[in-house]
Amino acid sequence: MANFVRRAACNFLNIGSRNFSVSAPRHAKVSVLGAAGGIGQPLSLLLKQSTLISELALYDVANTVGVAADLSHIESAAQVKGYVGDSQLEECLQGSKIVIIPAGVPRKPGMTRDDLFNINAGIAMSLSEAASKVCPDAMLCIISNPVNSTVPIASEVYKKNGVFDPRKLFGVTTLDVVRANTFISELKGTPVTQTQCPVIGGHAGVTILPLLSQVEPSCDFTDQERESLTVRIQNAGTEVVEAKAGGGSATLSMAYAGARFAFALLQAMNGAKNVVECSFVESDVTELQFFSTPLLLGPNGIEANLGMGTLIDFEQEALEKMKPELSGSIAKGIKFANK
Repeated sequence: MANFVRRAACNFLNIGSRNFSVSAPRHAKVSVLGAAGGIGQPLSLLLKQSTLISELALYDVANTVGVAADLSHIESAAQVKGYVGDSQLEECLQGSKIVIIPAGVPRKPGMTRDDLFNINAGIAMSLSEAASKVCPDAMLCIISNPVNSTVPIASEVYKKNGVFDPRKLFGVTTLDVVRANTFISELKGTPVTQTQCPVIGGHAGVTILPLLSQVEPSCDFTDQERESLTVRIQNAGTEVVEAKAGGGSATLSMAYAGARFAFALLQAMNGAKNVVECSFVESDVTELQFFSTPLLLGPNGIEANLGMGTLIDFEQEALEKMKPELSGSIAKGIKFANK
């Protein structure tokens, strides 16, 4: 499937935009839930720079008033306000067009994404519950790990409340794409801003599958390169956790990836064409209920699921290998939401 990942030009003043022509843009309120955390703060900083955001609503259990005051001094149009604690959550969400949830505890050395489940699942569930009641038509973007479980949790919450729209619920897997593009560029010497690699599956370990056979510009990989590069992309989060030696997980790169995805949504909501990003969504591409593939985005969220394209044998084998783990993570999230 040639030419199906249309990637954004990644300059910091308009990250996530390919400089689409948008006439009479609609300016949206965006809420960030978990805005005072390691991902939330740099993510909010990047969002503050968008000309398509009129209001940036920052929520967390503490410290958001200070974060909002700090960001409000930046000379860009978006108005910023901080909200703290359960009593202010609904006010934060009122009128939001995009809700981004990076809230949760970070990974620490020796901790798997599954170790995060019991804490982060509850956080994702309670925040999704609030969003489903206050702004059910907003685009909901889940960053909180483990995404393979937290997205199904949010889905169940929205279904219980009778407001689920599969076009508007996204698990943000953009960091896997960002990493794949960067690592391929380093290995093959392709221009990093032009390197495009779709990543399918989920957002943890072996469930992450970069489709190296579909990279643009086209690259040749030896079997050893293909295997080692795939493993590096799958384990890149652990690479950061270990490098920080107890100091945290991938916060800055995740903030960048989250901003890129948010701006792609904003551009598509404003009528830009050919906006394509990979995301973990409810899907019929495989027998799995949720799966990440390239998606064509539009004013109402997902316009079309572009699928996987043709896989080579290595990728097909990796796909079959991931399915039991991804299926288990999905089922775990659904069970948690329904217990």
